[in-house]
Amino acid sequence: MTNVGIIGAGTMGIGIAQVAATNGCKVLVYDANAKQVEMATVGLEKILTKLVDKQKISSEKMVEILANISIATELKDFKDCELIIEAIIENKDIKTKVFTELEKHVSESCVIGSNTSSISITSLGAELQKPERFIGIHFFNPAPLMPLVEVIPSLLTEKSLAEKIYNLMKDWGKTPVIAKDIPGFIVNRIARPYYGEGLRIVEENIATVEQVDDAMKTLGNFKMGPFELMDLIGVDVNFSVTKTVYNEYFYDPKYKPSLLQQRMSEAKLHGKKTGKGFYDYSENAQNPVAKKDDSLYQQIFLRIISMLINEAVEAKRLGVASDEDLELAMQKGVNYPKGLLAWGKEIGYAKISETLQNLYEEYQEERYRQSPLLCKM
Repeated sequence: MTNVGIIGAGTMGIGIAQVAATNGCKVLVYDANAKQVEMATVGLEKILTKLVDKQKISSEKMVEILANISIATELKDFKDCELIIEAIIENKDIKTKVFTELEKHVSESCVIGSNTSSISITSLGAELQKPERFIGIHFFNPAPLMPLVEVIPSLLTEKSLAEKIYNLMKDWGKTPVIAKDIPGFIVNRIARPYYGEGLRIVEENIATVEQVDDAMKTLGNFKMGPFELMDLIGVDVNFSVTKTVYNEYFYDPKYKPSLLQQRMSEAKLHGKKTGKGFYDYSENAQNPVAKKDDSLYQQIFLRIISMLINEAVEAKRLGVASDEDLELAMQKGVNYPKGLLAWGKEIGYAKISETLQNLYEEYQEERYRQSPLLCKM
């Protein structure tokens, strides 16, 4: 698959285009907003220039990458593509409209992929005339830097296609994993408690935003605390994914969204991109410093890590992915310092079970129910 089409010229779309072009593919990029494509290609040239300055790539490689990327002005231009990856707004109706139109112009053998982070691949593919050619290919932002790609076949995807895309992603230098088509796939499902439980702790005035972040970084060796990470991802984007997972799981209390995060989204306090979120990113801003408290930090860490490990164990029980892929996904997709199954073994599954049981008894909420497999591990 050397002729690749990308639909959507946002950060993710142009990032995937860069990955494909770097690996020798001829790439066509289309966006309904023509100006967005121009802006994206100018932005890419600046990024590549910086990589040349840092001696990460040669000037010849930069010329080759840019030469491999062309602009499509309409979906008809994708007629010779062997693989097309959609990376547009997380809206099922809009995506479906694009796919059904696209199918009129591409060959019978063209593979169509979606970079959706949380929408059902089966539901998106079912609208196609040839749903067997459709598959989830979920990159992580920024696509050129983050190694993980989740490959998600739907119930209707042709059986051998997942392996073909898996091998292609390996050829592109990525770390692919194969996941079941469940809400959130691997990473966005298992990672939900990192944000959700952090938000819960702050909402209940147990600790401050700064204390939660500091506890997870100092005790868990996470590169970023949950609130720093939400600010980086976009508070609104993170909230949207949480709502999708919650809705898709038929309102399972485990994934219940946070009122605090909703209010932040309503106030357009979206994090770094708006200059203010849980932290202030304006020039000379003075953010509060975490007041260290060893006992509180232990409580925060154990509560959040127990929720994460429980989610990983449940994913294992349901066969969402192989144990190896579950561990790889969290380390390569969200930079967790360890695989969660290994971490559970290290802390002791009995300790994780006890922590969750205590939370369940305190709150009387299904949110803290344990995976049936946890008690057996």
